[in-house]
Amino acid sequence: MKIVKYFIVALLSISILAGCGTSQSTGSSGNSSSEKENTLSGTLNFYTSQPDMDQQKLVAAFNKKYPEIKVNVFRSGTEDVMSKIQAEKKSGNVQADVLLLADAVTFETLKDEDLLLAYKSKQAADFPKELVDADGYYTGTKVMATALAINTNKVKETPDSWDVLTDSKTKGQAIMPSPLYSGAAAYNLGVFTRDDALGWDFYKELKKNQITVVQGNGDVLKAVASGNKAYGMVVDFVVANAAKQGSPIKLIYPSEGSPVITEPIGIMKNAKNEKAAKAFVDFVLSKEGQVLASSLGYTPIRPGVQAPEGLKNIDELNVLNAEIKQLNESRSADKEQFTNVFGK
Repeated sequence: MKIVKYFIVALLSISILAGCGTSQSTGSSGNSSSEKENTLSGTLNFYTSQPDMDQQKLVAAFNKKYPEIKVNVFRSGTEDVMSKIQAEKKSGNVQADVLLLADAVTFETLKDEDLLLAYKSKQAADFPKELVDADGYYTGTKVMATALAINTNKVKETPDSWDVLTDSKTKGQAIMPSPLYSGAAAYNLGVFTRDDALGWDFYKELKKNQITVVQGNGDVLKAVASGNKAYGMVVDFVVANAAKQGSPIKLIYPSEGSPVITEPIGIMKNAKNEKAAKAFVDFVLSKEGQVLASSLGYTPIRPGVQAPEGLKNIDELNVLNAEIKQLNESRSADKEQFTNVFGK
């Protein structure tokens, strides 16, 4: 009998110890933030206008932190992405979960159409208020100024004004992106035409001076870097990156000032994977995400993360701007007028 009693006591002790061990293990796992992050899974549909190489590096960095989330990417110019979203909306099945597009005006359009989910990421708590939607529907992710680019083999006197693009001496030698394709160019159109010193006359003079209009900023960069064109209107970071790689190209911030876009990020209202979308937004706005942006050649929006070599921080720029809601309301009319001026 004593042997039986000892055996039963031993079994009970083992059971209790095993139970305690299991409880401690579960508690430890439940309190681990990294393990909680890794439990996020499923598919995330990411629509963006970022260059292919940049969006690939962003997704790879995100997947390193969230390996169980499969990110499907649709990449094109901002206007093409918007057309896709509108087509999906019409069919009653918007596929996108999270968007990262050129400018705030585009997101104002989506906001007005009640297509966005309000989400105020804690990662953006210290961001400049003017670069973040007050209602939380979108947040700027970086600072990109449109500036001049010149081919240093073709241009010996460095210009300091937008006027060089309308000077008869440069006739047929300049190139710019189309506001019918590029979100940055569409934003520029709205800002430039509302500037007292430039206005619609600036675009009419560009047309008269036979400026070439191509789809996106990448096409502008290639033309100037190759020497096919001597001057370009283009976003600053692509010029700085090309110059670092040895291209005969130089970046110039015109004295009149530069329009600035912030490539905002936002979540679709009916996102099928809302948790993953919020995690993606948090990652992009975090210090880790902003350091990545800087390493890719962008000026970060997060305070304390420096702009890469060759670019100016936001507080160093002479910014040309206009009221966002006005730009949103007039965007279609602006594009129509642009088509009337350029005939395409």
